[in-house]
Amino acid sequence: MLQQDSNDDTEDVSLFDAEEETTNRPKKSKIRHPVASFFHLFFRVSAIIVYLLCELLSSSFIACMVTIILLLSCDFWAVKNVTGRLMVGLRWWNHIDEDGKSHWVFESRKASPQENKTVSEAESRIFWLGLIACPVLWVIFAFSALFSFRVKWLAVVIMGVVLQGANLYGYIRCKVGNRKNFTSMATSYLGKQFLRQNTGDDQTS
Repeated sequence: MLQQDSNDDTEDVSLFDAEEETTNRPKKSKIRHPVASFFHLFFRVSAIIVYLLCELLSSSFIACMVTIILLLSCDFWAVKNVTGRLMVGLRWWNHIDEDGKSHWVFESRKASPQENKTVSEAESRIFWLGLIACPVLWVIFAFSALFSFRVKWLAVVIMGVVLQGANLYGYIRCKVGNRKNFTSMATSYLGKQFLRQNTGDDQTS
C-alpha cells in the first residue's frame, strides 16, 4: 500500500519485485550474492584508490578525472538499482505521474513471517559499511582539497560526495521510513537521553 508524504511528494512502499527465490531460504551469515557484494564495493573503492594514486598512475588530470567520474557513475547506478535490492531488500527511485508531477518512492520488502530469512547478515554489514564509509571519505577529501587549495579537484570530489551521498540518503529513507517517522525516532531518542541524564543527576545529588 502506498503512503504518500504530502510535504515532499515522496512515497514509502513495499518492494514489489524483491527476489522471490530468497523468500524461503534460511537466514545465514554467508554471502549469498557474491557478484553483487563485489560490485557494491568495487566501483566506489576503485574511485577512491584512483583519486589517491592519480598523480602516480598518470600525469594527465583529465584522464584521472574521467576515470573517477565513470567509476562514480557506475557505482551510483549499481548501488541504486541492483545491490540495494539484492543485498538488503531496499530500493529508491523517482517517477512522473500523468499530471507531470514528480514523486520520490522509497521501497522496502513488505513485512512478513519470512522477512528475517531474506537478508544475509554478512551482506547487510557489507552493504551498510560501504554505503556509509565511502561518502564520509569523500567529505574528508573535499575539505582536504579545499584547505590545500587543490581547486581543480574540487569538482571531482564534490561529484563523489553528491552521488554517494544521494544513495546514502535514499537508503536511509528506505530503512527508517518517511520523514515524519525519522523525526519521531530522533525526538524519542533525545527524550530518552534527556530523562536518563536527569535521573543520573538526581541520584548523584
